Amino acid sequence: MCVKVDCVGGGPAGLYLAILLKRQDPSHEITVHERNPEGSTYGWGVTYWRALLDRLHTYDPESARLVEESSVRWTQGVAHVRDQITCRPGDPGHGIGRHRLLEILAGRARSLGVRLEFEKEIAPENLPEADLVVAADGIHSALRTRHADHFGTRVTEGRNHYVWLGTTQVFDSFTFAFAETGHGWVWCYGYPYDGGHSTCVIECAPETLTGLGLDAMDEAGQLVVLEKLFAGVLDGQPLIGGSSAAWPAFRTLTNRSWHHGNLVLLGDAAHTTHYSIGAGTTLALEDAMCLADALREHGAGAVPGALAAYEGRRRAELVSAQSAARLSAQWYENLPRYIDLPAHRMFALLGQRHSPLLPYVPPQLYYGLDKAAGRLETLRRFKRWLGPRAARALHVRS
Repeated sequence: MCVKVDCVGGGPAGLYLAILLKRQDPSHEITVHERNPEGSTYGWGVTYWRALLDRLHTYDPESARLVEESSVRWTQGVAHVRDQITCRPGDPGHGIGRHRLLEILAGRARSLGVRLEFEKEIAPENLPEADLVVAADGIHSALRTRHADHFGTRVTEGRNHYVWLGTTQVFDSFTFAFAETGHGWVWCYGYPYDGGHSTCVIECAPETLTGLGLDAMDEAGQLVVLEKLFAGVLDGQPLIGGSSAAWPAFRTLTNRSWHHGNLVLLGDAAHTTHYSIGAGTTLALEDAMCLADALREHGAGAVPGALAAYEGRRRAELVSAQSAARLSAQWYENLPRYIDLPAHRMFALLGQRHSPLLPYVPPQLYYGLDKAAGRLETLRRFKRWLGPRAARALHVRS
C-alpha cells in the first residue's frame, strides 16, 4: 500500500527517514521540505562512533559506504591543562563535515526517488495532505510549537555558554584544551572532520564570558581573544567563525508526547542532548531508523500504532544517553572541582563524567576507587582467560 509522507526539515534525520522509507517500498510518495537553499547549513563537523556506522551499513549500505569514505578517524583523546599534556586511548571516533553528510544523504534520497523541495517553508497551520507528516525541523520546530500544549514541550537552559567554531588546524585526536584566565577557565573540544578542517567548540562559565568581555565583542574581536587563549593547540592556525557572535547556553528539550494525530517529532524537534557527549546526529539518525522500523512492522494502514510504538521504543532507548548528557554538562559546570587535580587524574575523571556517583564522591577518592575497580576487572578477565587453559593443562596431565 502506497503511503504519502511529508518530512518538514532537510537535516540528517528527515533525509535518512526518507531514504529508509523509499528502500522499504519504492511506491511510497516521500517529500522532504527544507526552508533553506540546498547546500547551506550551520555548524562544521559532526562526530559519531563505530556503533552508528555499523547500523548505517545494516540499514542502507550505499549511503553508509559514502559516509565512511568521507570521514576521518581517531583512536585517542588528548587533554592540554596548563603546561601539561595527557593522552588516553579510547574507542575509535569518526568525524564528517555536516555539509558533506547532508550532500550524501540528499544524493542518496534523490537516487531512490524522494522529492526534495528546498527554499520551501511549510506553515504549521497549513500542513500538507499526507498520511504522515514528520516534524524534523529542529529545536525551534514551528510544527511542534503550534501544538505545544499537546506535546508538553519543556526546555531547560544550562549554566555555561558556548560557541561553535571551525579551524584549519587538523587535530589528530579528540582534543581537549583548558585555558586559565583571570576570570576563570575557558575550554575547547576539538576534533577533525576532513583533511583540512576541525570543529572547535569553546565553552566557559557566564562570569568568565562577561569578565573577558566576550559577550560585548563582535565576532572578529572574540576570535582574536580565543586564538590567543588556545594558541598552544591551534599551532598558528586561525579559528573560523560563523554568522553570529552570540554565546548561547545549551537548551535541553524534552516532550511529554512525540506524536499528535498524523504529526510526529523526529531528532532535535523531539529531544536534545548536550553537545559534550557528541551524540546529537547519532540520536537523530537512530530516531529515523526506529520510526522506519515501526512503520514497516505495523503496516501502511496502521500509522497511529506505529507512532505509539516508535515513541515508546525511543523513549526507553534515550534514557541512558539523556542521563549521560545531563551528567556531562554538570561536570563542566563544576570544572573547578576537578581542574586542580594532577592532569592525568583530571583527564581520567573527565572520562568518568557520566557516572552518577562522581558528583557525590570526593574526586581524589573516586579516582582511587576507579583505579582499584579497574585492577579488579583486569584480574577477573585474566582469571576468565586462564581458567579454560588451566583446565586443559590438568586434563593433559591426567
